[in-house]
Amino acid sequence: MGLLSRNTARSTGAADNPTEFDLGYYGWRVVLAACLGVMAGFGSLFVYTFTVFVKPLSAQFGWNRESVSLGFGLAAITLGVVSPLLGRWIDRFGPRRIVLPCMTVYCCAIISLAFLRSQLWQFYVTCIVLGLVGNGAAHLAYSRSISTWFQKRLGTALAFVMVGAGLGALILPVVAQAIISRSGWRAAYFSLGCLALGLGLPLSWRYIFERGETQRETAPVSHSGQTWQQGLRSFAFWIIVGILFVSSISMNGAITQVSALLTDRGITPSDAALCVSIIGGSSVLGRLGAGWLLDRFFGARVALVVNLITAAGIFLLAYASSFPTGCLAAALIGLGAGGEAAITPYLLTRYFGLRSFSTLYGLTWTFYAAAGAIGPVILGRAFDLTGSYTSLLVVLAAALALAAAMNLLLPKYSGSAVTE
Repeated sequence: MGLLSRNTARSTGAADNPTEFDLGYYGWRVVLAACLGVMAGFGSLFVYTFTVFVKPLSAQFGWNRESVSLGFGLAAITLGVVSPLLGRWIDRFGPRRIVLPCMTVYCCAIISLAFLRSQLWQFYVTCIVLGLVGNGAAHLAYSRSISTWFQKRLGTALAFVMVGAGLGALILPVVAQAIISRSGWRAAYFSLGCLALGLGLPLSWRYIFERGETQRETAPVSHSGQTWQQGLRSFAFWIIVGILFVSSISMNGAITQVSALLTDRGITPSDAALCVSIIGGSSVLGRLGAGWLLDRFFGARVALVVNLITAAGIFLLAYASSFPTGCLAAALIGLGAGGEAAITPYLLTRYFGLRSFSTLYGLTWTFYAAAGAIGPVILGRAFDLTGSYTSLLVVLAAALALAAAMNLLLPKYSGSAVTE
């Protein structure tokens, strides 16, 4: 069989006629590759390991922690700004042509952090570069490919992809800290960059392409659905964005303050750190649970439940004063955070199809990133003014519960959007 024929068989899954309900279906290989790519990508490797490098960088160069943290802020803001454009390119050129160059630049940028010098601008420029390509090495890009391979089991497939971020949150900070303790922060950054280069890039090159491509060099397959302009005029899109915005403010604000809040209330730093780890662990369960539910129930109802779980966790955190209560609050927040990650791309495919999926998904990332930057700031400000997080956390929990109710306003799926 020639190269063209082999690629055709892979893209259609027709070699033995397996379906998406069979483990032999080629789309599940794409899911596994995407899961590991997300684990090595921006949203996992860079975000969750950043905290372990703050003190080493401060000690090495004499930078204060605010200056180091600004690098993370620059990366997050840049990612939010460029995500719609990146999504537009994914829709136009296909995920493969975006993932591969973005992953290459991303890996090289991580490695370059091992060679930092005392000039703070060098650190900031590298963080901005990471933000520019970050969502091309994260689930924004991978979700487009996955959505072309699955229809009936799309929720489960997307959930397994998002598991990569949860696994990264659990494993990579521990790995990075172990390398820092043994060999220093430069070795840690170099090792993480090589890990991403050796794991994410080859798998993406081998497996990440859209169903229906007969050659990996061809233009992306044409898909049905709404244009991004039609999506922006849709009431459903702005409901999704509004809920996501409130969720991001509440959830990211709470997550960034968990350790500080619990230690303020007499819980040991090690126990507080364990609560943070529980968020990462329960997010994996949240992703898998949400995926299973999405394939069986109306997505808006699943989103309602997930948002209410997050709100309950934030409310419980507001009054947490013991280790068991802190663990329960962290578990609920993690379940909600994990579920939210799978729900947004799923709803976008169901309401708007795949024609402009990545563009619309990129736009949601802009709002998510902006809200994620607001949440920690207003909670920190509230503590500086009142000496407590409680009142604002209660307000955020209530706001998220009200936003969750907006899921009831979402209409039934449009048949024309989901039919390929």
